[in-house]
Amino acid sequence: MPRIACLHTVESNRAVFEAAERELGRGDVTVSHAIRADLLGDAEKAGGLTDEIRGRAQAALLAAAKDADAVVLTCSTVGPSVAGMAERAGVPVLRVDEALARAAVKSGGRVVVLCAVETTVEPTRKLFDDAARGTTTKVEMRLVPGAWAAFKAGDVAGYHRRVADAAEAALAEGAACVALAQASMAGAAKLCKPGSKVLASPAVGLAAAAEAAARRKA
Repeated sequence: MPRIACLHTVESNRAVFEAAERELGRGDVTVSHAIRADLLGDAEKAGGLTDEIRGRAQAALLAAAKDADAVVLTCSTVGPSVAGMAERAGVPVLRVDEALARAAVKSGGRVVVLCAVETTVEPTRKLFDDAARGTTTKVEMRLVPGAWAAFKAGDVAGYHRRVADAAEAALAEGAACVALAQASMAGAAKLCKPGSKVLASPAVGLAAAAEAAARRKA
């Protein structure tokens, strides 16, 4: 049975990915969770991902890989830490938003990528620009004002509402698709109008990890 280890930097993402696991509906996959809130907290204080934080994130990824067939880093701010880790860990090591970026750029047009944390913007921009290279897709990054402050204050419903409003505004302005860059935003997609092209990372990221884990086990 393929084993996926998730490394989170926000405690509430455990429940988000448990829900994504149920949505995935694969009884042949087991998912475990580890929380390292210090990584995101320190990156926010430092204004981004430093070499020291990257090293700690990579050590945590290696630890998670010991009992897993694939590892998923669910934090967009420290996401670049996965570079080169598959070779070191001996198992696939993925950032959850990579599958999101691939899915978002498939249809072309203008993709608006929403972020809540300022330190997430640049690593996410690079990820989406790389995914869009060679396509007709145009990527636009947007920071949702006040969203992260609401989240950190414990107002998750208000956080999701702000993100959903920003997503619907982007679609009303003609965006072909809206991508919710941070896994914690996933609940906002359910608040948008039915049929809205709003993509979240947990389900697609977990599916990509399950496929990678299954290939390794085959």
